[in-house]
Amino acid sequence: MRCIILCLGIMVQALSVQAQEKNTTWSEEELQELFGYCGKPALIQELKISAETADKIGQLFQWSRYQLQKIAANTNDTFATAGEVEEAFLKKCKAFSLSGDQLKALSAIRAQAGSVDACPLAALYHKPAYDTIPQPRMIQLVKTKFRKTLMDQLEVNGKQADMIIEAEVWEQKESQSIAQLAANDFNRVRKTVQLHRDKDRKYAFIGLTDVQKQRAIAFFREKL
Repeated sequence: MRCIILCLGIMVQALSVQAQEKNTTWSEEELQELFGYCGKPALIQELKISAETADKIGQLFQWSRYQLQKIAANTNDTFATAGEVEEAFLKKCKAFSLSGDQLKALSAIRAQAGSVDACPLAALYHKPAYDTIPQPRMIQLVKTKFRKTLMDQLEVNGKQADMIIEAEVWEQKESQSIAQLAANDFNRVRKTVQLHRDKDRKYAFIGLTDVQKQRAIAFFREKL
C-alpha cells in the first residue's frame, strides 16, 4: 500500500511539472510577439485573409484577454462573465464577414494563442543524443547513411543532398544551446524563431521546390 501511494505521488508530481511546462504564462508583450510568430501566419493561411485583417483580429485577442483580466480582478464594468466576453468577441469578428468555417478555424487558433506547441516557427527540434558528436563528424555520418536515399526520394543531385544534410545537421547543433534555456524564458522562443529563419535562408540556396523542401524537412524530422 505504501508503495502504491508513493508511486501515485510521484506520478502526480511528474504530471504537475509537465503541466507547468505546457502552461507557461507569458506577459502581454510576449503574447503579442508570439502572435506575430504564430497566430498571425496561422490566421492568414487558415482563414485566407489579409495580413491587415489578421492584425485586427490579433488586437481583438488582446482586447478579450484584457476584459477577462478585469473580470478576474472584479474591475470590469462592462462584462460580468467570460461567456459575455466571448459573445462580444465573436460579434466583433463577424464584422470581418467571416464564414462559419472561418470562425471555427479562428477559435482553434485562438485556443493555442499562448502555446508554442502548435507553432512550427517556435518549435525546437533538439535531439540530445547528438550533442557530443562534433558537427563535421555528424555531417559525414548522416551523408553516409542518408545521402543516396535523399537523392532517390527527393530527386535531387548529390550537391543538393549534401546541402540539405548540412542544413539539417547545422540546425541540430545550433538547437543545443537554445535547449539549455528554460521553457518559460521567452528568449528560447525568439532564438528558435531566428533558427528557423536562418535555416530557411540556407534552404533557399539549394534550389528545391516547395514540395521537395517540405519532404526533406519531414524526412529528417523522422530519421534524424
